[in-house]
Amino acid sequence: MDMRTRVNTALKQAMREKAAARLSTLRLINAAIKDREIAARGDGEDASVSDSEVLEILGKMTKQRKESARAYEEGGRLDLAAREREEIAVIEEFLPRQLSEDEVEKAVRETVMETGAESIRDMGKVMAALKSRYTGRMDFGKVGPKVKDQLCAGGGC
Repeated sequence: MDMRTRVNTALKQAMREKAAARLSTLRLINAAIKDREIAARGDGEDASVSDSEVLEILGKMTKQRKESARAYEEGGRLDLAAREREEIAVIEEFLPRQLSEDEVEKAVRETVMETGAESIRDMGKVMAALKSRYTGRMDFGKVGPKVKDQLCAGGGC
């Protein structure tokens, strides 16, 4: 079952169960997917959104909510922070399991070797390969410095 179908099935189930908070989050996910389709249509591309694009959308939504929750906590709005965390929990149901730190390190090492990257100039090539394989399974903001460290360890800085 593709990601779009999974989201729609969960949406229908939430409607049946009258789970208002869950339903709201699922509608936000659907709206984000439709926005991507509309943008693709405007660019003259195929209007359907692939599973990897849906994973990318979900990853961005999760990151935004984590930042919002942190900001709400700093502002003393714990009720709003809790609501953001509830939305994160719903979104993460559709994301694949996140890789552990050890798995991320191993993936970076393997990708550097596979791409033949030798210097910091090859960082884009390594990051592109990682994104194609691990979209939704690792935080690329945290992976960037690991790739840089790996490339610098090989004397490429």
